[in-house]
Amino acid sequence: QVLTLSLLMYPVLRSLVLQLHSAFTGSYISGTHSIAFINCLNEQIAKDIARAIMDKKLAAYINILPKSSALYFWKGELEESTEILLIVKTRTSKIDELSNYVRSIHPFEIPEIISLPIDQGNPLYLKWIEESVPRE
Repeated sequence: QVLTLSLLMYPVLRSLVLQLHSAFTGSYISGTHSIAFINCLNEQIAKDIARAIMDKKLAAYINILPKSSALYFWKGELEESTEILLIVKTRTSKIDELSNYVRSIHPFEIPEIISLPIDQGNPLYLKWIEESVPRE
């Protein structure tokens, strides 16, 4: 039981230690923030999803990139379409909530929601993301 409890508490304890380290040293902890990529069928859907994400304070900043061509397999067939791409900057701790929320409002059966941790960046920009997206 102690081992199980220890394993369950590890992410919480690690997060707390990293937050304390960052607070005392003023240094950025790699992976604290993430970039998520979300594809959308058209510009209106992209704007609607981006606004919904911002209204829920699940991101600090979202780029809406113009149409791009896409090739992909869907149900065994090669498909070609145009899509709009959202690039979402947020806390890594919000990625699960962001993904769940987007899946609940996205018109695609299986929307693309992929995230990557931010390794480094402008410290002032990363601090701004942190201040813009509430922890809870």
